Amino acid sequence: MRDHDVIWKKTQEGVFVVAEIGKNFIQKEEDDRKVYLENAKNLIKAAKDAGADAVKFQTHNVEDEQLNIQITSPHFDGADRYSWVKRNTEATPLEFWKALKEYADSLDIVMFTTPMSRGAAQRVASLDFPLWKVGSGDMLDFVLLDYLAETKKPIILSSGMSTIEELDRSVAFLKERTDKIAILHCVSKYPCPPEELFLDTIPYLKKRYGVPVGFSDHSLGYDAALVAVEKGAAIIEKHFTASRDLWGSDHKVSQTPDELREMIRAIQKTERRDSAPYGLGIKEMDEHEKSFRPVFRKSLMAGQDIPSGTVITKEMVYAMRPQQYAGGLPSEEYENVVGKKAAKDFKKYDPITADSIS
Repeated sequence: MRDHDVIWKKTQEGVFVVAEIGKNFIQKEEDDRKVYLENAKNLIKAAKDAGADAVKFQTHNVEDEQLNIQITSPHFDGADRYSWVKRNTEATPLEFWKALKEYADSLDIVMFTTPMSRGAAQRVASLDFPLWKVGSGDMLDFVLLDYLAETKKPIILSSGMSTIEELDRSVAFLKERTDKIAILHCVSKYPCPPEELFLDTIPYLKKRYGVPVGFSDHSLGYDAALVAVEKGAAIIEKHFTASRDLWGSDHKVSQTPDELREMIRAIQKTERRDSAPYGLGIKEMDEHEKSFRPVFRKSLMAGQDIPSGTVITKEMVYAMRPQQYAGGLPSEEYENVVGKKAAKDFKKYDPITADSIS
């Protein structure tokens, strides 16, 4: 049985625990790649020792992800988004990820990534990760989703900052292309108070879509993770760090190695049962999450110069942040753009609008 089949089976039969390292190996100072690599390896080893099934990172490709527009995220004002994404892209070439993948393999722990754009996924495609994760901000990036589905690998889709109608559309798009989908219930709030986690959404999503459902936890501690398992969560994802005092957006909602080990031991003793109500049992978007959407949602842009009259192909289209200022059609309109003709001359990064195609 192939690696990704074994992993997928566990999401259906047990609890798959993911230590989300993300970009927690990068610090404020401009350290060299050797330092970042050592930081990342230390976190992989700590996650393995704590009993995690997998470690997950985030990969970037600034060219097709982030327009050069000065904007900061509501949950992290330590850097503007363009500079942050550019720094991540340059600090982690393919050789960096290859070294980490080889190290994770040597420890017999699963490693995979959240690519933040199609280009980011293409950058690391040769490493043959066993599955993909799609972040909440990209659940409507159909340019990315189309590419990931073509790889035939399982896809874990996070559902933060979205309405049920948007999640319906994203799941339908993927189900047309693959039968290996899991969904993570998520509230995009850092940290998220327990009363706003709405964990009864987990069985609701499981019944609605008939796929494995898990929980991407941005709360402090791990009580919510245990309730999520009781509610039927097949995947638990927690941010992971060496220390919550470090610089960066995710450390404040991350677990330390000792905390991760304690949570995993508690999960192993937790049984699925009808626990006390924890939310409304439906999928709703928290008011706070709306502030993330203009920053993290994407618009369709020309990925190259496109002469008027040209039939637009997949490769010619980028989905880029921030939607608030990009000016193009929302990224979920991807299928309505591919195959149409350019009604004007496009320069690279021009927005693709309804009146610019025919």
